[in-house]
Amino acid sequence: MSTPPGKLRLGALVALVVGSMIGGGIFSLPQNMAASAEVGAVLVGWAITAIGMLTLAFVFQTLANRKPDLDGGVYVYAKAGFGDYMGFSSAWGYWISAWLGNVGYFVLLFSTLGYFFPVFGEGNTVAAVIGASVLLWGVHFLVLRGIQEAAFINLVTTVAKVVPLILFVLIAVFAFKLDIFTTDIWGLKKPDMGSVMNQVRHMMLVTVWVFIGIEGASIFSARARKRSDVGKATVIGFITVLLLLVLVNVLSLGVMTQPELAKLQNPSMAAVLEYIVGPWGAALISVGLIISLLGALLSWVLLCAEIMFAAAKDHTMPEFLSRENANHVPANALWLTNAMVQVFLVITLFSSSTYLSLIYLATSMILIPYLWSAAYALRLAIRGEGYENARRERRKDLFIAAVALLYAIWLIYAGGVKYLLLSALLYAPGVILFAKAKLEAKKPVFTHLENMMFVAVLIGALIAAYGLYDGFLTL
Repeated sequence: MSTPPGKLRLGALVALVVGSMIGGGIFSLPQNMAASAEVGAVLVGWAITAIGMLTLAFVFQTLANRKPDLDGGVYVYAKAGFGDYMGFSSAWGYWISAWLGNVGYFVLLFSTLGYFFPVFGEGNTVAAVIGASVLLWGVHFLVLRGIQEAAFINLVTTVAKVVPLILFVLIAVFAFKLDIFTTDIWGLKKPDMGSVMNQVRHMMLVTVWVFIGIEGASIFSARARKRSDVGKATVIGFITVLLLLVLVNVLSLGVMTQPELAKLQNPSMAAVLEYIVGPWGAALISVGLIISLLGALLSWVLLCAEIMFAAAKDHTMPEFLSRENANHVPANALWLTNAMVQVFLVITLFSSSTYLSLIYLATSMILIPYLWSAAYALRLAIRGEGYENARRERRKDLFIAAVALLYAIWLIYAGGVKYLLLSALLYAPGVILFAKAKLEAKKPVFTHLENMMFVAVLIGALIAAYGLYDGFLTL
C-alpha cells in the first residue's frame, strides 16, 4: 500500500524521534556526566531518568491515542488543558529550545571538524561561523523542497550515525574493567562533589538534554500515515536511545576513572575510544558525530518549523506563520526559525562559552512544555475523558501521568532558580506574538488567570534582566 502524499510511515517517525534525540549529547556524555557525578550517582540518576522519561514517553503515546483530534503535540495539550496562554507559552518555549539547540549543534559540529581542520577552532571562529551559515541555509532550502524528502534523508543519517555508537559499545565491553568501575563508587573520597543527591541533581539537565526529541513523533502527528504509529514511534525511539545512552555512559566509567573522564575535551567519546584502540578510534567517533549532528540538525529544523506552523493553524500563533509553500512546507515559520539561528551564530563569535550556555538554557526552556503535557494527561485520567469502558487503562494512565508530572517538577527543581529566571526572560517577549494572534482572532488578549500568569513571568524576566546586568546571574 502506497503512502499518501506528505504522509510519514512508522519508520520515518521512529527516525525523527531517534534522530532528534541522538544529536551531539551522547558523544559528550562520558565527560558531561563524570564532571558532576561518580558511578553510584550516575546509576541512580539514570534509574530516575529511565522511569521519568519512560512515563513521559507513555504520556505522549496516551495523549496521541486518547485525543486523536489534537495534532501538533506538546503545545496543543497545554492549550487544551490549561488555556490559550499556557498553550502559546509551551509552543514558544519549545520553539526557542529547539533553535537554541540547533545553534549549539552548529558550534559542536564545527568544533569537531576542527579535529581535522584547525581553522574551525572550537566552532566559534570566523571560518566556523561562515561554514555553519552556509550549512544552515543549505538545510533550509532542502527542507523547503518538502517534508517527506527531508524525512527520508533524516532516516538515512539516523541509520548511519547509530553504527559507530554500536561499534563503540562493542569495543568498550571488552575494555571494561570492574576495578576501575567500582573505585570510590559514591565519590566519598571527593568531598568537593557533594552528597549523592547533589551529584544526581547536577547531572539531571544533561540527562534531559540527551532525551529532548522524545516528543518528535507527536509534533508530526498530523502528517503520520496512521495515528497509532505516533505512540509506537515514541516508545520504540525512547527504548532504543535509552539503551545506547546508558551503555555509552556506564561502559566509559569502567574504561577510565571519573577524574580522567571529567578532564576530557568534548566530544569525550572520541577520547575514550582513542584511549582503547588509538587515534583511529577518535577519527571514527568524530566522523560519527559529524553525521549525527547533520541528521539532528535536519530533524530539529523540521521540528522548529512544524511547531510554529501547527500553533498558527489554530490561531495560537499569528496567521503569517501558517502559510505553506507549493511543497506544503511551512515556509514563513522556517524563515523565522533559521533567521534566529543565524543571529545567534554570529553571537558565538563574541562568546566562548556559548555552547554550554545554550545547551543548559535550551534544556530549561523545554521543561515547562513537558510539565503541562504530563499535567494534561493526569487531568484526562482523573476526569475519565476518552476512557469510556476502559477503567483498567484509566487507572494505569493515572499512575503513569502522576509519575511523569512529579518527574517534570523534579527537573525544574534540579535545573535551579538560575535557569528558571533565565527561561522567564525568554518567555516574556513572546507575549507580542500572542497578543497579535489574539487581535487577529478578535479576542481579549488575557483571561484574568492568564493575566496573573503573565505578571509572574514578567516579574521573573525583570529579575533575570537585572541579575544579568548586576552580575549575580550569568549565561
